[in-house]
Amino acid sequence: MMKLYTYFRSSAAYRVRIALAVKQLEYEQQAVNLREGEHRKTHYLSLNPQGLVPALQTQEGLITQSLAILEYLEQEYPHPPLLPAEPLLRAQVRSLSQHVATDMHPLNNLRVLQYIENDLQLSTEQQQTWYQHWIAEGFSSIEKTLQQLVPQLASPGPYCFGGDVSLADICLVPQVYNALRFNCDVAPYPTIMAIYQVCNERADFKSAAPEQQADAVN
Repeated sequence: MMKLYTYFRSSAAYRVRIALAVKQLEYEQQAVNLREGEHRKTHYLSLNPQGLVPALQTQEGLITQSLAILEYLEQEYPHPPLLPAEPLLRAQVRSLSQHVATDMHPLNNLRVLQYIENDLQLSTEQQQTWYQHWIAEGFSSIEKTLQQLVPQLASPGPYCFGGDVSLADICLVPQVYNALRFNCDVAPYPTIMAIYQVCNERADFKSAAPEQQADAVN
């Protein structure tokens, strides 16, 4: 059985939990408390020198980085598919997924927030401004992208790329979750929020949510 090293509030780990749930794959969870610095302890660094979550232990070996894990799951367990068969749409799904995971999320993850708080001594208000700025930058362009996609899709909605969940939805939902948690204004992004709401009506997305995890705390 696969083992997922995870933290309940990690957006990257949240992505992987959603994918595992959508594909109905059994796995064991091992919590790594980022707030308490467990990811920097020798026992975890000996497993994953990057010192990050998620990490997925498979029979073949360990995989780190959420997008790499998602690609592995898609290749090894292709049903239900999370990437369209059509090459252009497949590339576009990857593009939107990477927009969230590599452009938006790194600027607002825990390491960055701790640095601007502890090392740069930004006030709580300044930290909030930082977070909300990068959410607005990213979501503004994603909203426009999603609206422009509609004429290209054979069956528009209710998800990012039509009638089926894709990697794009799996990356977008955790980012919206965090935006709401940090009191970002999401009113300008009706398409994003409609996708977020329909995804969270699904049992697989609900089961992967941070508050549903064994290590969840207030």
